[in-house]
Amino acid sequence: MAGAAAVSLMASPLLLADFSRLSQLQEKGFSISAEARLLNTDTPALLGSLNPERQMAPASVTKAYMAAALLNRFGPQHRFTSQLVSNGAIDNGVLRGDLVFEGGGDPGLTTENLWRLVQRLQMAGVNEVDGALVISQWRFGPVECITNDRCSARTRVTNAYSAPLTSAGVNFGSWCVNVAPSAVPGEPARTALCDSQLPLITIDNQVITRPANSGTEISAERITDERGDVMRVSGQVSTNAMAQDVYRGAGDAAEETAQVLLAMLNQAGIHVRDPWRLTSTQPPSSARRLAAVDSQPLQELLLRTMNYSNNYMADVLALNLVQTPQAQLRQAGSAIETYAQQLPGHGPITLYSGSGLTTENRTSAHGANVMLEDMYRQSALFPSFVAAFQSPANGVMRFIRRGSPTFQNNVMLKTGTLNQPFAVRAAAGYFRTVSGQWGVFSVFVNGSGNTPYLSWSEVLDPLSLDLDAMILAN
Repeated sequence: MAGAAAVSLMASPLLLADFSRLSQLQEKGFSISAEARLLNTDTPALLGSLNPERQMAPASVTKAYMAAALLNRFGPQHRFTSQLVSNGAIDNGVLRGDLVFEGGGDPGLTTENLWRLVQRLQMAGVNEVDGALVISQWRFGPVECITNDRCSARTRVTNAYSAPLTSAGVNFGSWCVNVAPSAVPGEPARTALCDSQLPLITIDNQVITRPANSGTEISAERITDERGDVMRVSGQVSTNAMAQDVYRGAGDAAEETAQVLLAMLNQAGIHVRDPWRLTSTQPPSSARRLAAVDSQPLQELLLRTMNYSNNYMADVLALNLVQTPQAQLRQAGSAIETYAQQLPGHGPITLYSGSGLTTENRTSAHGANVMLEDMYRQSALFPSFVAAFQSPANGVMRFIRRGSPTFQNNVMLKTGTLNQPFAVRAAAGYFRTVSGQWGVFSVFVNGSGNTPYLSWSEVLDPLSLDLDAMILAN
């Protein structure tokens, strides 16, 4: 009889189409807010819920709110413009005054974009600057750090995601060092900045070249001392290894822009008389545009931000929602809150940032589903929005490639992870049922100071089974 009962349950997925498997984490002391429902019905059909109104930390699922708020404000094709302006006149190729780089809040600004600016400046007739290069971060920057990671990163950092925030940043606020083997084992590796032929910062190279097939292990940190930013790289690289790029957040993202842009001006033969400086003052309305470069369309910026869960890009994008100068992260969070609170039935929400790095962020599974459904109903925005979610089968995050083929191919999700001061594993997005109906789901699992470490497999394995049953039952 036991075998017959098991067969009966397997043949009737509807009986298990809820969060019964995920709910077992509650027995280990974890709090859960979860909800899943169908959208293609006259009345959205609830498929499963666990404390759907409970306020929980969403971690990087916050980025879905950020993306929705930006698309509603600016539209998918919006571009952020960075420009070179000046009050000075051009006299026989000499700009008589300061050259001002006005940061446009482009989170994807790269060295290539700066090089185009320099070329366009030359086309405008400027061959020399009788003044200084001024980096204007009047829109936002320097942005006050409100997370331990970013505050500590002002003097030392071992990652790229804690890069400081500014409207005038380049290369995601990070330095990049290329590490390549020497020809002879025992010698130091060869190192250079990825984006400049000039030694803009000190590279403390402690990487040793080892014989072929010895393996490559490189550690890196950026420290800031009396020398300025220093990239310290250590470890080993095999003689037959490919060169590797190593990224670490800069000490000051606007200073990095000043150094990189000035090096490009010099490389192009445009001499700048005075030392560079930073300002938080907006250029006067009389300042004339000399060169400009646009960002990628917003929908493409969101694709990169969401797929790679890029915290620098997410917070820079969110800061663009603030309409007053010198925006700060809490204001950006408030702007997203305002968007969410206008959605009927959403309920409470608290956001201190657009990235989800801030552990004070709170929302509910029901609220997140209200937001997801609202975006689904907007035909002009939904394609750009849903494109930024990952399919487990094809997503860039390998840890989500779990579960059955049904889960792998019928679900589109955004994940969120925090480990301190407590564990957070979050997932939200869309699914398609076997009959072609659309559904939304949001799941937030939060630990506490007393709960053990929570691996993603402990969440995704039961969640994939629960969603699998819902998809097959409908």
